[in-house]
Amino acid sequence: MGYTKEQLLNLLKELEIDFEQHEHPVVLTVDAALKYLANVDGAFCKNLFLKDKKHRFYIVSALTETKVDMKVLSMRLGLGKGGLRMAPEEALSEILQVPLGCVTPFAVVNESARQVSLLLDQGLKSQRHILFHPLSNDMSIALSYVGLDKFLKSLGRDPTYVDLEANPPVGKDQPPDLAALAPSNAIAVPEPVAKAASTEVVLQNSDPVKGGQNWDRSCPLTLLTCPSPYPRFTKEPNIPHLKRRTHH
Repeated sequence: MGYTKEQLLNLLKELEIDFEQHEHPVVLTVDAALKYLANVDGAFCKNLFLKDKKHRFYIVSALTETKVDMKVLSMRLGLGKGGLRMAPEEALSEILQVPLGCVTPFAVVNESARQVSLLLDQGLKSQRHILFHPLSNDMSIALSYVGLDKFLKSLGRDPTYVDLEANPPVGKDQPPDLAALAPSNAIAVPEPVAKAASTEVVLQNSDPVKGGQNWDRSCPLTLLTCPSPYPRFTKEPNIPHLKRRTHH
């Protein structure tokens, strides 16, 4: 059984990490979340849960405006152009132990996710506060990147910030600059027969982009795999509501 929202919030308090707590209806898109967080001091972040061909998993967390090309990222990790894909739905419950729409750096608190590589957008450091769901998408919490670092270090992780928009050359004399960030161990996940894979994703551009999959802040966090080359998306409820609490 993974951490609950309440257990995570209690852990942050025990670590004396300052954060602001914002309750809202369940949201499945960045834009939907921003409807309730427009007046909150902080930058809401998007998150991507990925898998490589060796069954190793990655969480990529970035500012909504950061453009990430998955093929370029795959090359930089030393996986080749097509080495990364969206993680299957069953990996959310088996590895991260969170429901759809709830992938964030906080998911690595679960023991089953300790082998998941976490890549953080270096742009997070430029923000006074950054916002993530605390394992549940009916709430967002705002904290500083220093607070996030403190949380990760309490788990024995060294926070890794990366320029996710960089596209350095990779070749014989130019090794992949992020290869050291690929996990050392594979994680086995049961794959149910005839079950459509789904993933946590926020697309940066809704139009197809040469060179890889990009994210779009207006698209839902849940992307369902389908036969068409274009994904279809779920919708989220639109119920105005917001509560705010601050913890020190």
